[in-house]
Amino acid sequence: MRTRNLSVVALLATGLLAAVGVTPAAAAGGLLPHPGPEGLVWVQEWVGDGGVASAGAWEGLPTVLTVACEGGGTVDVTMQSQGDQVAAFTVDCPAGTAGVGSVTMDAGVVRTGSFTIGVDASDDTVRWALTVTQPE
Repeated sequence: MRTRNLSVVALLATGLLAAVGVTPAAAAGGLLPHPGPEGLVWVQEWVGDGGVASAGAWEGLPTVLTVACEGGGTVDVTMQSQGDQVAAFTVDCPAGTAGVGSVTMDAGVVRTGSFTIGVDASDDTVRWALTVTQPE
């Protein structure tokens, strides 16, 4: 019984890591490159609706949220910091090429601690990626 529980926990952990875009640096490529040391989040690729919850933001630095998508349609992106909406924008997702949208928030807009990002795709086949960075 204990071995089975450990297998379930390992499977859930793997799914959680995939959902928040934690991937090895060797897997770089796709719609957006790995954000490097300034990155808080990298969702390398997702299809359809999704989002991410993370922590580690610091209010003393500006925050940049970038979303790229392709496949036809749009994605509506929202970001919340400590329960307050701090960003909302729409990205056009052309077929065959990537559309990119980004918002830069001044220091203090994203407060220290956790934040969430929601991505609402206009179609279940729209492919998207996102990064959150805090450049120094």
